[in-house]
Amino acid sequence: MSRSRIEREKRVVSSMIELYCRHKLHMTEVSEEYRQLEEYAHRRLDGCKFGEQKPACKRCPIHCYKPAMRDTMREIMRWSGPRMIIYDPIAALRHLFNK
Repeated sequence: MSRSRIEREKRVVSSMIELYCRHKLHMTEVSEEYRQLEEYAHRRLDGCKFGEQKPACKRCPIHCYKPAMRDTMREIMRWSGPRMIIYDPIAALRHLFNK
């Protein structure tokens, strides 16, 4: 069963947030602050006007994140992105090829 692009993006965002919290911040579980960020990111993906043809958020002409949320997500992605190849190589490669 194939997942939609939006569902895959949600999974990648969730994985990156979890990886960041566990390995960078040394948390045993994702804190409420980061859960809220994850939910926010999922809502943004659900409401993306481009739908299944959405570009990578970095290249999108419409920045739908609030500036503070965008900065936090950018920090998480910069740290987690390179490490995803170790922790979730299939998702990392799929994410790279979808950029």
